[in-house]
Amino acid sequence: MTSIFFATDVHGSDICWKKFVSAAKFYEADIIILGGDMTGKAIVPIIHQGGNTYKVVLLQQESILEGEEQLEEMVKKIKSRGYYPYRTTPDEINELNAKPERVDEIFSSEVLKTAEQWLAYADQKLEGTGIRCFVAPGNDDMFELDDLIRTSKHIELGEGRVIELDSHHEMISSGWSNITPWHTFREEDEDKLRTRYEAMISQLKDVGTSIFNIHVPPYGSTLDEAPELDQNLRPTYGGRAIVPVGSHAVRAVIEEYQPLLGLFGHIHEAKGTTRLGRTLCINPGSMYEQGRLLGALINLGRNKIKNYILTTG
Repeated sequence: MTSIFFATDVHGSDICWKKFVSAAKFYEADIIILGGDMTGKAIVPIIHQGGNTYKVVLLQQESILEGEEQLEEMVKKIKSRGYYPYRTTPDEINELNAKPERVDEIFSSEVLKTAEQWLAYADQKLEGTGIRCFVAPGNDDMFELDDLIRTSKHIELGEGRVIELDSHHEMISSGWSNITPWHTFREEDEDKLRTRYEAMISQLKDVGTSIFNIHVPPYGSTLDEAPELDQNLRPTYGGRAIVPVGSHAVRAVIEEYQPLLGLFGHIHEAKGTTRLGRTLCINPGSMYEQGRLLGALINLGRNKIKNYILTTG
């Protein structure tokens, strides 16, 4: 039997990444898989006010910090919520307002610096354990992340590959999604997605015992239900209108090839499981902003899933 722990959409949360790495030992899993959207979405400036005083606005709440102890507590809080703390000055803030392209440069630098720290942490914790770890960057993750992951000693890049998990199970992975309103790094139309998946599927020895680790869920599977948005990207009817936003291409390849297991993410609020034919499909959901790691522990038999459970920790 092979035991897998799967989580997704940690979006820069320090605490969720550390929980993910620790999950292997905690759940006695042989393999841990992160399904996409590893990186965060925003920088939080920590503005030096002179002396040992700093000002920060987090979640629309302004705080004045006095001394290094309060500063470090705030840095930890920002990182836990999936943002990137950035120490700066009023003069630099004025410069960034005048040159917004510099903000993108700083953001990219902070993303990659944090990811490098995460990989070093994982390499240290996984050293000598024999645990395998796979990451497939999601649609929100910049492409530079792929080359950084390739430098890790113990984390394997999953994107676009067929990976042999054990003597009976292979896995394909992709973090690309169908088109979103946010124009993220890795998204494309359904025909191209289908071609992307078929290129990997064609290399599988036995698709019936394989795992499809695909970031975007299948369309209309209940694992892809999200609030309907208006033209200003605001939820309609106060968020009470729910619509499917998953991929038709993913649904098509699941229905046609019937892998043993489908692992998905992307839609944080759509936590759950369902079956499409014989394929067990799982979206563990995400609560990264609360510092909670949602996941799934799956035990694989030779030709079947022996058992599984959704986890919160």
